This record gives sequence, C-alpha cells and structure tokens, in this order.
Amino acid sequence: MTRPRIGWKVAWPAAAALGVLSSLSFDPVALPFAMVVGVAGLIWLARSLDGARKRTVAVTGLLYGLGFMGPLIWWMNAVSQGAYVGLVIAETLFFVPIMLALRAATRLTAWPLWGAGVWVAGEWARGRFPFTGFPWGRLAHTSIDTPFSSYARLVAMPGTSAVLFLVAALLVVVVTGTASRVRLVAAGGIVVLAGIGVVLPTGIAGADGTRQVALVQGDVPGVFLTWPRGEIMQLHVAETERLAAAIEDGSAPQPDMVLWPENATDIDPYNDETIRTQIESLSARLGAPILVGGIFDGPTVDTARNSGVVWTADGPGDRYDKLKPVPFGEYVPFRKQAGLIVNRLARDIPRDMLAGDQPGAMTIGNTLIGDTICYDIAYDSVTRRAVDGGAQMMVVQTSNAAFTGTSQPEQQWDISRLRAIETGRWVVVPSTNGISGVVDPSGRSVDRAPMHEPATISAQVTLASGTTPALVIGRYLEWVLVALGVGAWWFGTRRRKEVETP
Repeated sequence: MTRPRIGWKVAWPAAAALGVLSSLSFDPVALPFAMVVGVAGLIWLARSLDGARKRTVAVTGLLYGLGFMGPLIWWMNAVSQGAYVGLVIAETLFFVPIMLALRAATRLTAWPLWGAGVWVAGEWARGRFPFTGFPWGRLAHTSIDTPFSSYARLVAMPGTSAVLFLVAALLVVVVTGTASRVRLVAAGGIVVLAGIGVVLPTGIAGADGTRQVALVQGDVPGVFLTWPRGEIMQLHVAETERLAAAIEDGSAPQPDMVLWPENATDIDPYNDETIRTQIESLSARLGAPILVGGIFDGPTVDTARNSGVVWTADGPGDRYDKLKPVPFGEYVPFRKQAGLIVNRLARDIPRDMLAGDQPGAMTIGNTLIGDTICYDIAYDSVTRRAVDGGAQMMVVQTSNAAFTGTSQPEQQWDISRLRAIETGRWVVVPSTNGISGVVDPSGRSVDRAPMHEPATISAQVTLASGTTPALVIGRYLEWVLVALGVGAWWFGTRRRKEVETP
C-alpha cells in the first residue's frame, strides 16, 4: 500500500473535522460507527504525514483532539465554562503524543496491531492522568448497540477498543490499498471481526438466584445548587413512603432492598438524629434495607465523603466511599491557586471530598452488591475490584442533576450498559432525576424511569456467581496493549532514523 503525501493545509482542517465526526458516535447524535470512520481518517493522516515535521504531526493530533473532545463533553458547561475549557484542553493534549506514536506505528510491519496498542495506551493514559484521569469517550464505548459490544465480555473495554481500532485500520486498507488481494483480505478481516462479535455470547455469569429490588428516584427541587439544604432528602423520603404504601396495599412487590441514588441526602445521618430516625423508620416500614447515597462528613470540617451506606432499622452497616472523586467537581486540587483563577470554586465546592480505599462490594440483606458512584462506572478498576470482592450485581448510584437537559446522562447510561456485558451482571442505576433504570447482562435496557420527576422502579434481577473472561484477562491484556503501543512509538521512530541514515 503506497503512502500519499499531504501537507498541513490538508491535514489540519481534516483532523479537526475527523474529531468532530468521531464525537458524533456519542449522544446526543449516537451515529453508529462514526468514531470508527473518524479514527480511520486519522490513521490515513498519520500515514500521509510520514515525512512531515513533528510539529505538523503534533498540531494534527491537537486539532483532532479539540474537534473530538469539544463536542463530546459540551455538557461540562453546565458546571461552568471554566471547567469545560479546562477539561477540553487537558484531554486534547493527550492526542499530541497519540498522533506522534500512531505515525511511528504505521511504519511497522503489521501496523494495524501496533496502532491498536497505541490507541489503547492513549486511552489508558487519559483514564489515569492528571489526578484520577477522565476515561470518557473511549473507542469501546461506541460499540454499544453494534455487533462489537459482545467483545466487552471477552476482552474487556481495552480489548474492545483494540478490536474497533483494527476495524478502522482495515477500513483504511480497503479504501486506499493498491493491490486487490490486499484490499479483499482487509475487507474479509472486517467481516470476520464483526461476525465473531455476532456469535460471541453475552448474559449472566453463572446465575445464582434472584432478588427483588426497588430503585427510588426522588427528583431534585430545582436548578442545581439552588435548593435548600435537606430538601432533596425529603423528596426521596416522600417517594419511598409512596413505595411503602404501595407495598402495603399489594400494588408493589416486597423488595429485598431499596436503592437510593447518589446525593439523596446532603445531611449526614451519622450526625443528625432526625435524618437517621427517618431512614431507620422507613427501613422498618419497608421491611428491607436501604442503600443510602449521601454526602457524609469527613474527618475535618473542610472535608467530606461521597458514599453509599447500607441502612436498616437497626442502623448503618456496610459502607462504600467513592474511589474516584472528580477533580474540580468534588474536590479542588491546588485549592488556593485555583480559587484565584475561578473564585466560584470556594462557593460551589466548599469541602474537598476524600477518595475511599476499599472496593464497593457490600452486603445488603443477604446479597453482595458492587456499588459504584456516578463517574466510578467509567473506571475499569472500580467495577473489577467490586466483582473481585464477590459482587453478585452492580449498582450505579448517580446524581446527574447538574447535567439536566444535556447528553451526559445518556453517555453514562451507555457505559453502564457496557459494564453489564463486561461483568455478566445485572446493573441497576438509581438516579436523583434520571436516568434511573435496570440493565440485563446482555446490555439491554429492561426498564427506565421517566426523567425529571419522582418515580420508583421495581424489578427482579438475577444474581451472578461466576466471572467473565474479561474480568480474568482484562487487566493483563490492557498492560500488553499499552506495552505494544509504547514499543510501536519507539520502534517506529527508530526505523525512521535508520531510513534517514546514509
């Protein structure tokens, strides 16, 4: 396959357009395979810029990242324009080394495989740095509702991203290859990868009984950060009381557990007798434990924890503290310096939320659940640690109140659906105002509550006692792919120098 040669006048606007195209794979547009095509275009640019200066290649990656991340996380403007701009810039910068490494990889034999390693290494880095990282907009996330989503159960999220990158690379060969035989083999490779996805199994990882769950969506009393303290708690109490009345008159089934969302209370029931009594009285009336999501006091007056606590009529039980609090959303790194730039940080985030150190595997009644809180669900290690701890089903406590009317809830919902496939477990999502819902282990949305109003979902879920291949090999496969990506950059750069040496 010959390499075309292009200059920055073509590469830079094309990269920006390809980034925008890639973002269209995600809600609100959700155009199937748009990112695969966008990445294919980026691969073509990488090959076409083989002899270009590093600066030209770096700016090409920068413009792709800007075109991609800008529309993808437009919803961050709901927090603040400063938060949006800062996050877009931080994420965009990753695409500079990704593009440089991708160009190097395309010089190697079997470059689609090396390139897949580069892409996964880039996603690995974005999901870990800076601070806790931001694993949003991964190529794997675009597989939902396509034949490729089943790969998540076999090779986890990193492997699924690698598979989709291979599809993009083979698409480049099909379109630009000069030999008919090579193009035919590449097309066959795409068909084979898609066909494997069609026949790969999904579903429960070892069925082990059922449980009746109730998800309570209390709604929020107004625009984010404007409601009186404790008001959201009373909305969840009111909706739970309606559930209790329905159980008593036989119109709702008796639940084994009742699940409240993240931030269902901003008053710490450990330290407030009135709130504690309300929760314990509700649990007694329901005849079931309640998973309470709330903001709990930290060890000092200027710290807090975002937690889920199992609460019964007898008091609190197991507790999960969010493992991945969001920088500049739940805590402020370099608070003093950041406050000089954005003075509203001290008002909107008066206390820094501390990260937990224990997985979300918790006992509620006679069930082991794997609790995650909001963005936690996007981190591979959080769900894996919960399942390693024995979780039989996954819970995503979330509050998307800040993102009402944006595409963020749907994007997060799709990640939750992929987690159900990957873990072979039912995933239930209680949210303050949506999306609350239930997902089966095949990634199918079984039930969803209406958005932005009080609601309760009652559902019977099947527990899992087994482990999917993804959870066994996923972490190791990711390290292999990351090493492959780093090696591609090194070997590809070395090969270029060898060619240039007389």
